[in-house]
Amino acid sequence: MLYGDSPELKEFERSMAEAYAARPADLKDLDKAREQDPQWYKRGDMFGMTMYTDLFAGDLKKLAGKIDYLKEQKLTYLHLMPLLQMPHPNNDGGYAIEDFDTVDPRIGTNEDLAALTKKLRKAGISLCLDFVMNHTASSHRWAKAAEAGDPEYQDYYFCYDDRTVPDKYDSQVPQVFPNTAPGNFSWNEKMGKWVMTQFYPFQWDLNYRNPKVFVAMMKSVLHLANLGVEVFRIDAVPYIWKQLGTNCRNLPQVHTIVRMMRMMLEVVCPAVVLKGEVVMAPKELAAYFGTPERPECHMLYNVSIMVNLWSALASGDVRLLKAQIDKLNALPENCWFVNYLRCHDDIGWGLDEDEEVRLAIDPLKHKEFLYHFYEGAVPGSWAMGELYNYDEATKDARSCGTTASLCGVEKAIITHDKPAYEKSIKRDLLMHRAMAFLRGFPMLNCGDEIGQLNGWEYKEDPDRIEDSRNLHRSPFDWTKAAERHTDGTLQNRLWDGMEGLREMRSDPCFAPDAWVTTWDTHDDAVLAVVRKSGDRTIVGLFNFADATSAATMDSTPDATLPAGPVELGPYEYQVIVTRE
Repeated sequence: MLYGDSPELKEFERSMAEAYAARPADLKDLDKAREQDPQWYKRGDMFGMTMYTDLFAGDLKKLAGKIDYLKEQKLTYLHLMPLLQMPHPNNDGGYAIEDFDTVDPRIGTNEDLAALTKKLRKAGISLCLDFVMNHTASSHRWAKAAEAGDPEYQDYYFCYDDRTVPDKYDSQVPQVFPNTAPGNFSWNEKMGKWVMTQFYPFQWDLNYRNPKVFVAMMKSVLHLANLGVEVFRIDAVPYIWKQLGTNCRNLPQVHTIVRMMRMMLEVVCPAVVLKGEVVMAPKELAAYFGTPERPECHMLYNVSIMVNLWSALASGDVRLLKAQIDKLNALPENCWFVNYLRCHDDIGWGLDEDEEVRLAIDPLKHKEFLYHFYEGAVPGSWAMGELYNYDEATKDARSCGTTASLCGVEKAIITHDKPAYEKSIKRDLLMHRAMAFLRGFPMLNCGDEIGQLNGWEYKEDPDRIEDSRNLHRSPFDWTKAAERHTDGTLQNRLWDGMEGLREMRSDPCFAPDAWVTTWDTHDDAVLAVVRKSGDRTIVGLFNFADATSAATMDSTPDATLPAGPVELGPYEYQVIVTRE
């Protein structure tokens, strides 16, 4: 047992009882409904969006006034970036939190959040919030008490008088940001100790070996759930347990903690689900879902497919993408994903190196090609983006930019190149349609529905210029959004494309229990995905090449696939019903 018979577990049980008693009646009604419909988040009509409250609307009250815009897109899921109280300006995009129970005053109040969730529920939209489990801001009251010398709160973190233990950790624990935040520990002059800070010096890692930490954090989860949060994206979950002699990733105790969270939610507020951020190889993912008998996360971010989609677009080669889809489709039925192209974060080029070697692709050269391609530094590149966290020693780097700019829209507009502009829109729609055809449900990054371009103005802000991820974290352009119903505009074409995407997903083959697989096309540029539900089968064909391609699929005994070659133009996609 993780915490033995510690008295804190009794407090945990009391907290659960108190949270249940305090849960509003309308949320208890939602709990009952969700218990009768446990696969609600797997329905084909699930359609999500992620955004920053302040960039989209200014604050929570103003966002509540924009719900008609969200309803117009038939959203069922809204993920708001971190909005709990944070230091300013150094907060890592809101992932440094100084109060897990209180909305940041710049964004609103707890009452505003509760009012927003109520309006969203009425509109059929479930709210997702990040819960940053791994660390607090260095300005959190626990950190301040530790800094002042309180040993009780120093035990909420990992604090050491000298480098002996930190050096032991550093010998085996990889660095998260070796270039911008090297090392895993920071010296705190006021405390006179080294403190573990795996991400940034202003983010102190929490010590979950201390049951007081676990209980306090779970109280905050229940508090937010009672404000109407229906989905928690648990941030950096593989990192939350530290143990000397290991790399402090994916340890068994992590799964015990997530399992305890899941049980807590099922007892107190069964309407609420967990979404894990697990940036790991597919072989590491299944464990975070648990098993049907001992479930953990309900769903995970599909990071690997996002990366492979962008790799396929740049190279015109879908072999790595197909191999990755096959590995994910081979996971147990309880594994479910949120698929996306862009989010608040960068694109980290974590491809399957073993598969690359098998396909005679040099992993390092391919990675360098990709991040240089998406910054527009490769001849023939259409993309406009920037590097993030470039490391000269390892030649590692990540990429930033909006979907439209990375697909070539921005460059085509600047160069007044009409043919390039047309192709850039085709790329954008191809990527969204392919993403939405896969197992799981699609989530747009706010602004992608109107082709929002990069926000280069971040370079003029001294508080933002050091983080190139701000390139795709710019204020929502409501002037451009107003053009979404004007025929022929970029905004109109992408808006209609997203509507077509939703119509596609209304097909019975997008039911929760649909069978999904890939199929060989005998053309490395074309991805074929087959979906089957009952007697109905559909095939999605996606040409990632800037040239006409032909997909030839080997027929099966029941002849569910097209018999002859299917020709697709550059960046064309087709959805074919092969059996009614």
